[in-house]
Amino acid sequence: MTEQDRTDSRYDVVVVGGGAAGLSAALVLGRARHRTLVVDAGEPRNAPAAHMQGYLSRDGMPPAEFLALGREEIAAYGVELVRDRVVDVARGEAFDEDFTVALEQGGKVRARRVIVATGLKDEMPDVPGVADRFGRDVLHCPFCHGWEVRDEPFGVLASSAAGVHQALMVSRWSKDVTFFLHRVAEEELSDLDLRRLAAAGVDVVPGEVAGLVVEDDRLTGVRMADGAVHPRSVLFVAPRPVPQTGLLERLGAEMNETPFGTYPVIDPTGLTSVPGVWAAGNAIGFAEQVVHAASGGYRAAAAIVGDLRMADLDAALDA
Repeated sequence: MTEQDRTDSRYDVVVVGGGAAGLSAALVLGRARHRTLVVDAGEPRNAPAAHMQGYLSRDGMPPAEFLALGREEIAAYGVELVRDRVVDVARGEAFDEDFTVALEQGGKVRARRVIVATGLKDEMPDVPGVADRFGRDVLHCPFCHGWEVRDEPFGVLASSAAGVHQALMVSRWSKDVTFFLHRVAEEELSDLDLRRLAAAGVDVVPGEVAGLVVEDDRLTGVRMADGAVHPRSVLFVAPRPVPQTGLLERLGAEMNETPFGTYPVIDPTGLTSVPGVWAAGNAIGFAEQVVHAASGGYRAAAAIVGDLRMADLDAALDA
């Protein structure tokens, strides 16, 4: 679809984001015979990962392959997808007015309903080498990658005292775990933290981490500021999640501040406080895995199908 074709086009639903949540929503909407547009900036959160895990029947599938199959499936139901970015969403004063969706590459489209599935970005700890190796041997989620690196020597980089929880969790997948306090003072750990770490067999190393040791494109160790090197082949970190919720904020959606970012207040279907606007995937929470995101997109789409059906029937009665 060209920019000219898009200008002033009217859709039942515009889905902002073409990840698991957005594509799942689009599939349901397409099958329900709703004219649907997916606007995808092509920046999925799990792009650095070689595979995704824990999704029944898709365990181990590369994320890019998963998305490619999803795009093929929605196309079969007439759903349109454009590689672009939504820069603004607005609606007039009246509840029944369409939303106007502005695209970065030019043009605007109208939509009766909107799903925001814009995800989030992971901001890496500022330790040299960590960002470069994220998704390979620098990891953040044991449920996503723990099985693949089981029994290897793990390191866990503390971003705060809450990193104790991550160190305790990953010890399920390896008996050789070292917890690097980095810039966290040992006094910040509670007595219970220390006793649990000891019970799990986790070694605690105070002092700042200066960088990673990489040989033949493989992580082999963690280097401390004092020069000491601890041999490790896997390092777990806790990225700072940065939700991509600017559109929701501009629409005036009620937001909830959490220790892991600010996310919209939603009902069980993903409906925000803005009538006609739903949210799904990592736009609603940092812990939404691929399987959760797909489920959330499905729920939002099913709710929209019902919402539009009742709106159309009520309009027919009024006429």
